[in-house]
Amino acid sequence: MNTFPQAVSMDEILRFIEQNDLAFVYISRKSCGICHVIQPQVQEMLKEFPSIKPIQVSADDIPEVASQFTVFTVPALLLFAEGKEVIREARFVVMDELHGKFKQVVGNFTSR
Repeated sequence: MNTFPQAVSMDEILRFIEQNDLAFVYISRKSCGICHVIQPQVQEMLKEFPSIKPIQVSADDIPEVASQFTVFTVPALLLFAEGKEVIREARFVVMDELHGKFKQVVGNFTSR
């Protein structure tokens, strides 16, 4: 079950990134099978990292998201730390590697 908040506009996404120290943006399409398989896995993983705040964006509903973030394929998983993109994964995501990256970013961010 998808519990990521759903973005409804580009402005909302940009505000979300600006307002959250660690903002995770999950970009997908309705017809993307891989998107629907990966999303619950990422959702479960993020339970371990409560400081990372997620939002989901459908490129079908907000097409300008692809050009705004230079996304060529979905799913695109973007993590922003204080507004700066620090992780980008797309299409075929290795969950163990993503987990390690999340752990490193959260560790670096909270140790300051």
